[in-house]
Amino acid sequence: MSPVSTPNTFAELVSFLLGLINMVIPLLMGVAFVFMIWKLVDAWIIHSDDTSKIEEGKTIALTGVIIFVILLSIWGILSVLRNSLV
Repeated sequence: MSPVSTPNTFAELVSFLLGLINMVIPLLMGVAFVFMIWKLVDAWIIHSDDTSKIEEGKTIALTGVIIFVILLSIWGILSVLRNSLV
């Protein structure tokens, strides 16, 4: 394992921070996906006879899609920024 080098310039610091954020985004997406799937299974399969749970499932599905769009947008913007620094 190579030692972590200290950034010497502002561009290296920004690149380091973008790389760190770039590693966290997939983790957040994975956690959000598992949470969304669990809540949808709970609302639409386990409690399929409860109309309030079905509505909650619809809200969770919409919120999940919005969160994934935001996370993917941030990931894309960070990728563009990182590629422009190199």
